[in-house]
Amino acid sequence: MKISKLHIDQFRHLENLDFDFTYPKDFHIEEKRGKPLDKICFIGQSATGKTSVLELINNSISQFYDSRIINDAEILTSMYFNPYNIKLDFEADSIYYKFRKDRIEINNNKFTFHEGNYNGGVEDVINYRNKLFYFTADILSKQNIKVFEEETIILIEKYKSLKEKIKDNSYFRLKFDDNVQDHIWIGLLEENIKYFQNFLQFASELLNSGSLLNNKSQEKVENWKLDNINPLISFSENFNSILEKINLEVDLINTRNITPLNHKITGENISIQSTSTGTKQLLLTALLLFKLDTKDSIILIDEPERSLYPDMQMDLMDNYKNLAPEAQFIIATHSPFIAASFEPEERFILYFDEDGKVAVRRGSSPIGDDPNDMLKNDFGINYYNKHGEEAYKKYLALKEAVANEKDPQKKKKLLLETVKLGDTYNFNYEKSS
Repeated sequence: MKISKLHIDQFRHLENLDFDFTYPKDFHIEEKRGKPLDKICFIGQSATGKTSVLELINNSISQFYDSRIINDAEILTSMYFNPYNIKLDFEADSIYYKFRKDRIEINNNKFTFHEGNYNGGVEDVINYRNKLFYFTADILSKQNIKVFEEETIILIEKYKSLKEKIKDNSYFRLKFDDNVQDHIWIGLLEENIKYFQNFLQFASELLNSGSLLNNKSQEKVENWKLDNINPLISFSENFNSILEKINLEVDLINTRNITPLNHKITGENISIQSTSTGTKQLLLTALLLFKLDTKDSIILIDEPERSLYPDMQMDLMDNYKNLAPEAQFIIATHSPFIAASFEPEERFILYFDEDGKVAVRRGSSPIGDDPNDMLKNDFGINYYNKHGEEAYKKYLALKEAVANEKDPQKKKKLLLETVKLGDTYNFNYEKSS
């Protein structure tokens, strides 16, 4: 499932905005030309509405899941459809959907809205194998992280009590905000919990039988591991590449927590409680992308850079795409490091025009561009603050003084001072050119 176009008549302070989420006809990768973007990045200063666009997309597509087709001509909905008067085009399973003020078009077949109850036969507007996941900026919360901080034995007991509720979990449309319910997390971690439950039962039987005292105990353990593959192994193969910059890795031996970590250098077990907020957020998001079925999905992520050092931000989108290769990512960010992971055609800059209204333009900096160039070209920010500007004015004055100085000794002294200041701020290679 992928979005290709969005028009907003009015939503909050956003008015008359058009977004074309397709690759241009002259895009450098021929097979992508004219097709929906693989990933979309919204950037712009605070209050331009980046989060609002994510919410609008999430709310609008969600209404498709809550509606049904009746009489081959009407859409049954329990609420007023399209309250924001937007136009949204997307495709799913090679079926093309158009969301309009008074109708839905499915492969050019028009369906009007029918509000209220209906006793006849109905069918889904959209197949549930097309999925929608929304990661809000406040996903890292005490409520969400506590599942990963609790000991495995407690999670096993929770799993037993929540089994019936977990059966009813719907993983085709989820919003991960600051209050995700336990049964969602437990359901997504079900495979891991069952593995540890079986392992603890096996270890208990081995201990009670006295087998730990004979030479065949190690052979029994190895045989059990062959018959019961640790689900953390496949997760570690993806997640360790993200963690290696902070010298952490998934611990495949420790069973105290559901996602144990250890320090690669010291070998010390690291509890989730003692990790940084950035590491916690990485764990939550990466595990969700790994556990969820993200094929044919749209994944909305607000501010993925939160609490992450720039070197982690630079590779973040590549890592996320590896975890969910068939999803369309739509993110909102303030980070030039993350924005640099997108093609200019995949970047949409929201800004205030001369009338104070929000407008939109596409990016210009190439993918992988220097973050300073990204700040200047796409973010529209002078990346030198007042201290840097004062230093630059001094640098220009020194250059002029060097050019005008006739005394060789004074000229040499001024030149050395100019070069030193230029090297300190990198003026010699950037602004002076």
